[in-house]
Amino acid sequence: MVTASPLTLGVVGGGQLGRMLAEAASPLGVELIVLDPTPDCPASLVARDQIIGDFDDEDAIRELAKRSDALTFEIELADPDVLEAVSDEFDVPVHPDPATLRTIQDKLVQKHALQDRGIPVPDFRQVDSREDLLEAGEEFGYPMMLKARRCGYDVHGNVPVEDEDDVDNAMSQVSGELMVEEFVPFERELSVIAVKGDDEVATFPVGENVHEDEILRQTVVPARTTDDVRERAEDVAHDVLSTLSGRGTYGIELFEGPDGHISVNEIAPRPHNSGHYTIEGALTSQFEQHARGVLGYPLGATTLRGSIVMSNILGDVDEPEPADLSGVEGVLSTPGASFHWYGKHNVRPLRKMGHVTLVGGDDPATVGESTLTELHGAATDLTDSLTFR
Repeated sequence: MVTASPLTLGVVGGGQLGRMLAEAASPLGVELIVLDPTPDCPASLVARDQIIGDFDDEDAIRELAKRSDALTFEIELADPDVLEAVSDEFDVPVHPDPATLRTIQDKLVQKHALQDRGIPVPDFRQVDSREDLLEAGEEFGYPMMLKARRCGYDVHGNVPVEDEDDVDNAMSQVSGELMVEEFVPFERELSVIAVKGDDEVATFPVGENVHEDEILRQTVVPARTTDDVRERAEDVAHDVLSTLSGRGTYGIELFEGPDGHISVNEIAPRPHNSGHYTIEGALTSQFEQHARGVLGYPLGATTLRGSIVMSNILGDVDEPEPADLSGVEGVLSTPGASFHWYGKHNVRPLRKMGHVTLVGGDDPATVGESTLTELHGAATDLTDSLTFR
């Protein structure tokens, strides 16, 4: 039975995702305690408390479990073995399931799990040596994408291999266990923010992700593609959820091929950057959905409020420096625009510092591609007007 009694949600990770999760959970009567190694982390300003410790610090996670009614994580660096152990010791539920985190942490294991369930993924193989990568080049052709199996994100741990002469250079740029994927000549990258509740599943409308230099710049919703493609993307997202255990929000990145074929790129077992638009753009945000799902509450409606573009504010500096952003008044004075600042004290090149969401008045069920493209341009202009000085 769901009541309004105060609950405490313990979160491993205290970055911007934890910050926005705390903001969304508060109206539900849910307070957050976050565990993060960085003092005064972004979430600490809105959470009830912060435990300072590494994401795999067993003593710190035990302290978090003792003080929480449920546990979750906003970063894949959380240790699934420790989460599983403290869940048993303190009888505190952990969602998503640590087994799901264990599967997703290793991209090779993740791909095998999807492939075994018949879910479409790009061709891939394990890489243990230079010879393995050369053999993959013969099998897949060039270019290919070499990936660190663990801890890779954005431009970190993902390196294109352009040709045979590029093999040594590519391998010098990534470390640890490796895998390689065929290059997918996709029309666009799509994403579905999907949520597992106690006995229900909800998905937000399909978004289109626009990247530059392998960094997410914008998400356009609804995606500028056909109804058939959007329907297939949602079907694949539901199939993905059926392979994963544990409640909460999942970000599912997909490729749309030239023929409308859908394949899975990667999965995040947590709220996702491409779902930030839901804060202003949907009746229930991905963050509130995550809190609802983890705690076993009924899920909220995923209906859009209009057509939407979310645009990341990235560090436009050459070297790290104190974060001092100018141009905010222009965003705040724009109808339909919302500004989010993550509270990071220092800006680094291409670091995600915040985002801008622009909500249009068009019916998302009937909005045309040209209107979405105009909205995308307007959101880009707003973000470009923000500079670090």
